[in-house]
Amino acid sequence: MDVLIHFFVGLHIIGIASLLGGFLTQMKAMGRGTARFVPAMLHGALTMLVTGMVLVGLDQADDQPVNNIKIGVKLALLVVILGLVYVKRDEEKVDKSLFGLVGLLTTANVFIAVLWT
Repeated sequence: MDVLIHFFVGLHIIGIASLLGGFLTQMKAMGRGTARFVPAMLHGALTMLVTGMVLVGLDQADDQPVNNIKIGVKLALLVVILGLVYVKRDEEKVDKSLFGLVGLLTTANVFIAVLWT
């Protein structure tokens, strides 16, 4: 079971890397006001959602404690991120504030995962 959990943690990290990497590659464009949500950001967020749900299920199946409040907060942030990226994915330019919000929420999600014990 540990190997399976570690495998999905790795996939979860790849998802966050895709979402955050897509954001970081658009930072210069954000300064010019021409940033857009790239497909990697949507795919990364979806990967995070699916692997996160699998990880919670695997932890519960393995009788490991799950902090439901932490998972709920992380899920709420991810749903907002997914909603913004999905709705605005086809637009040529995204407003700076919305684009910055996605970066902020993504970063907050990382720190919640790491610091909330």
